[in-house]
Amino acid sequence: MPVNSPNLKVAIITGAAQGIGKAIALRLAQDGLDVLINDLPSQEMKLEELKSEIIQMGRRCIVFIGDASQEADVQNLVDRCVTELGSLDVMVANAGIARTAPLISTSLADWDMIQGINGRSTFLGYKTAAIQMIKQGKGGRIIGASSVAGKQGFMEFGAYGASKFAVRGLTQASAAELKQYGITVNAYAPGLVNTHICNDTPLNPNWTVFPPENVAGLVSYLVKEESVYITGQTINMNDGMFFE
Repeated sequence: MPVNSPNLKVAIITGAAQGIGKAIALRLAQDGLDVLINDLPSQEMKLEELKSEIIQMGRRCIVFIGDASQEADVQNLVDRCVTELGSLDVMVANAGIARTAPLISTSLADWDMIQGINGRSTFLGYKTAAIQMIKQGKGGRIIGASSVAGKQGFMEFGAYGASKFAVRGLTQASAAELKQYGITVNAYAPGLVNTHICNDTPLNPNWTVFPPENVAGLVSYLVKEESVYITGQTINMNDGMFFE
């Protein structure tokens, strides 16, 4: 695998208005990267507040309102990132939703929505970023959002878990294909993170809830040059809930 350039300076983070995405955007800006932050129209005010915070840190920041599960929106956000910030070096395909229900209570509409958002947005982020990074010819980092539910099945997490298992499989296959271009592809697989999604999820009292900044710290490392030989991994962050 070609050694990646240490000059990785521009990142896209989807689903960045709150929770894990916001923490990642702030951490990468702190690390010295310029960022494009994306979320849905309903999150525009939060994105603008985050943009102000990042600019105060001395980094450039673009807000892109759009749906990460729609191909045209993803292509437009990549194009805008390259046009205004000069390149695309890091794609964090973080956008997603969590819905829980027993198998027999899961409607086809809910199944399609969960797979369409969690699976398709990751696929589009990986694919569109890879095309741009290959064109640039200097390697890059692609990082996706899996889950502890993408490593082990849990009651009432069937549809959600299936979508996160899909992210894991896509990450492995993409890493194998993109290795020749110096592009690493990894995913984070946290347990319960203290976000709005966690607040809407039924909790096991034995599970640890930890802050999104911990996930951001892992992403920060995966972007750095010393992580160049880590690829195709979906990395557990679950406080020993189980061991793979």
